[in-house]
Amino acid sequence: MLSKAIGEFTKTNKVKGIDFSKKMNMLVEKYNERDERDVLRSEVINTFSDEIINLYNDLREEMTSFEELGIDFEEKAFYDILISLANKYDFTYPEDKLLSLSKEVKKIVDDKAKYTDWNKRADIKAELQFDLIILLDKWGYPPIDRDEVYKEIFEQAENFKRKMNR
Repeated sequence: MLSKAIGEFTKTNKVKGIDFSKKMNMLVEKYNERDERDVLRSEVINTFSDEIINLYNDLREEMTSFEELGIDFEEKAFYDILISLANKYDFTYPEDKLLSLSKEVKKIVDDKAKYTDWNKRADIKAELQFDLIILLDKWGYPPIDRDEVYKEIFEQAENFKRKMNR
């Protein structure tokens, strides 16, 4: 059930979905690698159950975290990728601008999502990439020159658009 919930969450928010998948995989791996003497010990099973329940509760909390930021669920996915890239490439960007930029990125992606065959049309993908580059440049994001930043934002946009067209 948790795996399915994480899979559904990942369809909208790739960055956070991957984080939750990694956490779940680590819990399962830890459980599977337990000592043979601990296979039937109730404390081990109870600890694993508690950890899975905690992870599920963390996921539920994350799924509503957009409300406290004043943005919607999909905008939060873009907010998360923008924050994650700032952390990954070690630059700072003002919080209020991140929130506003997330909303603007979603508007552009929504505009392109109206085409049901977007994934088969290179012209729509190119237009999406061009529009996002112009928007990000206008907002001064990222403040460093890294093509990888744009690539990861495009991947989140395409991930979001696939979800929209299902």
